[in-house]
Amino acid sequence: MREATASLVSNSSGKTGGVPHPDGRNRFHIETDDVDRLVDTLRGAGAAFRVGITSGTAGRQILLEDPSGNLIELFKPAGRSR
Repeated sequence: MREATASLVSNSSGKTGGVPHPDGRNRFHIETDDVDRLVDTLRGAGAAFRVGITSGTAGRQILLEDPSGNLIELFKPAGRSR
C-alpha cells in the first residue's frame, strides 16, 4: 500500500500575533493526495471530526479535532488524483 503524501501549513484567519485557542480560527492545514484514505485511517484509530468531507472549487477538506479541541484541516487540492 502506498503512503499518502502530506505537507503541513499553519492556517490562521484571526488576528496575527494572537494567542491560539480551540475556536476554529487557528489550525494546522495538512495537504494530502488521498483525503479519503487518511480520514478512514484516522477514524479507525478513534479520531474525532467536526463534520464530513466537504468539496468545493479549491478541493476537498475535513476538520479533525485533536484531544484538546484544536482543529487540524485535512485538505486535498482540486486537480490531484483520487
